[in-house]
Amino acid sequence: MTTVVDVGRLDRDRVEEFQGRVAVDSAAAFAGLSTSIGARLGLYQALAGAGWLTSDGLAERSGVDERYVREWLAVQVAGEYVLYDAGTGTYLLPDEHAAVLADPDSPAYMIGAFTMLKPLYATEDALVDAYRTGEGVGWEEHGPELYEGVAAFFLPGYAAMLVQEWLPALDGVVEKLERGATVADVGCGFGHSTLLMAQAFPNSRFRGFDFHTPSLEAARREAHERGLSDRVTFDLAAARDFPGEGYDLITYFDCLHDLGDPGAAFRHAERTLAGDGACMVVEPNAPADPAALINPIGRSFASASAVLCLPGAVAQKGPQALGNHAGEEALRALAAEAGLRTWKAAAETLTNRVYEVRR
Repeated sequence: MTTVVDVGRLDRDRVEEFQGRVAVDSAAAFAGLSTSIGARLGLYQALAGAGWLTSDGLAERSGVDERYVREWLAVQVAGEYVLYDAGTGTYLLPDEHAAVLADPDSPAYMIGAFTMLKPLYATEDALVDAYRTGEGVGWEEHGPELYEGVAAFFLPGYAAMLVQEWLPALDGVVEKLERGATVADVGCGFGHSTLLMAQAFPNSRFRGFDFHTPSLEAARREAHERGLSDRVTFDLAAARDFPGEGYDLITYFDCLHDLGDPGAAFRHAERTLAGDGACMVVEPNAPADPAALINPIGRSFASASAVLCLPGAVAQKGPQALGNHAGEEALRALAAEAGLRTWKAAAETLTNRVYEVRR
């Protein structure tokens, strides 16, 4: 075996410091599986608001075997997700942690990120082949937990910001929606963004489009349950050729970078917008400069892009696969080439950037 480095010439302190950082990452990778298991079993929700509990108490509340509960709690204590009182042998999920781990209605809820782990790791072999060959790994090649996880990951931010801040940041769009507008939500997935807008603006009509049938089926069920099916539809269509015209608003929520041909999506938007219509483009807050990604949010998005967004776009065999951190200038150039030359940075959050795009 060839020696890669001369160990004797290394700065031992720097080696140990970096080894410690990798050990933290390794621990987090292992612990992520326990986090996903805990969410699926309802353990975080059983802990939330319950005060200090023994492992027996949590097992009783959750219906999970006590011995496994005790082992799972050790992981939670080690990661400082859960507090432990050695004197009483009890455990506590602080309310602030419950907002992140146990409450799907909280804007801080992050369990969706862990739900995605199982299907992504399951496609590792396919990803290795894709990296070698330059081929892609399509969205449909992943298990259903991926679609559920992606939807759950983005929903809290949409619920907290879409109607309250993002739409009002667009010029005159809220007024149109209040009067009655026609909206195309492209790449709608489970339809969370579509339904949030539909509930807020009862005089408008909404059409959600996606190329993934299972996601559309979930969206239709949700629309029916909310009593919105009379003015919300979900149809199978690609971003480059979805039906209809004269749209007052076309939205793309965290999906343009997943397309094999985002330029074609902009060209179709230019053709189907009403004369004074607008596009709302929501993309991850992940800049093109790799050095600007050196933070937890940037690293999370870049990591997802390498194993999900980029392979998914490549699988569509289009002319351009952006990845989720192509940056504003790349998107703006594609829009301008399509005739959408009015570009406005409308809003920004920790995880998203929102742009208003017009002719």
